[in-house]
Amino acid sequence: MVYQELIQRSKLPHIDMRSDTVTKPTTAMRDAMANAEVGDDVYGDDPTVNALQERVAQLLGKEAGLFVASGTQANLVALLSHCQRGDELLVGDCFHIHRYEAGGVSVLGGVMMSALGTDHRGVMRPSDITAAIKPDDLHCPISRLLCLENTVYGHVHDVEHINALVAAAKARELSVHLDGARLMNAAVKLGVPARIIVKAVDSVSLCLSKGLGAPAGSVLSGSRVFIDRARRMRKLVGGGMRQVGILAAAGLYALDHHIERLAVDHANALRLADQLNCIDKVEVKKDLVETNMVFMKLPDGSAEPLRKYLSERGILLGDGERTIRLVTHLDVDVDAVDQLTIEINNFFG
Repeated sequence: MVYQELIQRSKLPHIDMRSDTVTKPTTAMRDAMANAEVGDDVYGDDPTVNALQERVAQLLGKEAGLFVASGTQANLVALLSHCQRGDELLVGDCFHIHRYEAGGVSVLGGVMMSALGTDHRGVMRPSDITAAIKPDDLHCPISRLLCLENTVYGHVHDVEHINALVAAAKARELSVHLDGARLMNAAVKLGVPARIIVKAVDSVSLCLSKGLGAPAGSVLSGSRVFIDRARRMRKLVGGGMRQVGILAAAGLYALDHHIERLAVDHANALRLADQLNCIDKVEVKKDLVETNMVFMKLPDGSAEPLRKYLSERGILLGDGERTIRLVTHLDVDVDAVDQLTIEINNFFG
């Protein structure tokens, strides 16, 4: 039986630590969605979508924005807009674009992905970028684009590091796209405006449906010329939506009310790390807990029994055999963190 079904059929408390994508819209967000003014967005006539696109572009210091269905679609549209068939993009070997987006840019765009080595925090070196860029040789694909990400597995890459990577790419005339699935977590952690983090990049995607708590949607931002091309690519991949202001309204509400509170998720992650480290047989490297992700290392053979034990008590964990990612979010408060710790301690006790 699927673990979720055990919870749905019971009256157990529901604590879902699998991801920050599982958040549900708050009552106030639902009200904003219900009252949203709408129009046909394919024609550019949805006022709420237009307001969201303008708001995000301003937030990120770019000229224009484009609302799309998901973070994966935002990245795909961006890469298709930057690259031609037969081009090559450079990307970190652990980045979401490379590992978890179904190879879409290669399947649909004929673009090669060249994966660069990263360390345990997802960090690339500028020298590795320089070395990976292909020479001007007819035997080689054209290196066209560098793809970055912030955060990576919860780790924050600071402005200086991002700028150094961008400089290495720009020195060889590559464009740069940043996957900002959890960009606002990075901004809150660093204590700087998001536009400062992404100032040097050509395009950036901002996901609204993770820590920000909207039910769906991302906004791709860049120059007006770039966004005009991206709008065509969005249509090409079937991403044109009609009266979608009901979703854009959730994004606007999230930007108004859910950015600063990300600090609460970060604090809860640190609290969870501290408590888990007090449990025999559980290990967490607290120095690696920078935002809302905690990676819990378990003894061999214990992960699946632990998942089953917790599911029977209304708690869901993600996959993993030795290491399990725990993600704090809008629907996980201090009481939930404490309850999770108690149950894990009981399991190993």
